[in-house]
Amino acid sequence: MKVAAIQMVSAVEREANLARAHALLAEAAAAGAELAVLPEYFCMMGRRDTDKLALRETPGAGAVQGFLADAARELGLWIVGGTLPIAADDDEHVFNSSFAYAPDGACVARYDKIHLFFFDNGRERYDERRVIAPGSAPVLFDLPSRDGHRWRVGMSVCYDLRFPELYRALARQGADLLLVPSAFTRVTGAAHWETLLRARAIENLAWVVAPAQGGTHENGRETWGQTLVADPWGTVVAQQAGGEAVVLAELDAAQIARCRAQLPVLTHCVL
Repeated sequence: MKVAAIQMVSAVEREANLARAHALLAEAAAAGAELAVLPEYFCMMGRRDTDKLALRETPGAGAVQGFLADAARELGLWIVGGTLPIAADDDEHVFNSSFAYAPDGACVARYDKIHLFFFDNGRERYDERRVIAPGSAPVLFDLPSRDGHRWRVGMSVCYDLRFPELYRALARQGADLLLVPSAFTRVTGAAHWETLLRARAIENLAWVVAPAQGGTHENGRETWGQTLVADPWGTVVAQQAGGEAVVLAELDAAQIARCRAQLPVLTHCVL
């Protein structure tokens, strides 16, 4: 199955970001991708964290969800929309939610980011807890590809990457493809991004597709980029440093079976 991991440098205005996302999705479809995955915050990188609150949507209704459903139908793609703000239980918080759409435009899965980023090195400080409500459960969906394989797709977002127990839980539920749409900071990305992604692939003998924000944004934030696809042995098979890009890769389901037969880690788990 050919996949497209889409790298963006999202700006402040939602409509401009959706226009850029559509162009990149169309490029992915023209290249023969069956699945295209957008990065975290693809629809907006606001000037302030609280800007997300004004753009919150309710499940099944809203401009960004409508955009994703329409694009999936128009382009005949499976699309995972990185993340968008979804109404939570109070007015001060939203869920940071990833949605998956089938080529007929049907929403097949929603995952609310479980682990919320906090970082303070004395120069930069981030605390997603101020405006983001945490999700509570792993989410998977089935994707029947054109070659007859039924992919079991595990969803995650950005900071989740630092919590291997989430990915092991997904693997135990049959995940053979792990998605990690992200907006890693430049500092943490340079230190840990590729290492963590390759580790999650190796530990679970699964494909990993990780689209990222990658560049200097209109709001002044710098994101690391390095969108990549890693195979079940942890080899990076496609990667893009910075800037907008459609990163394409062919995923081989048989490679998962070979790796898991040669090194049956998942059957050796004790804890």
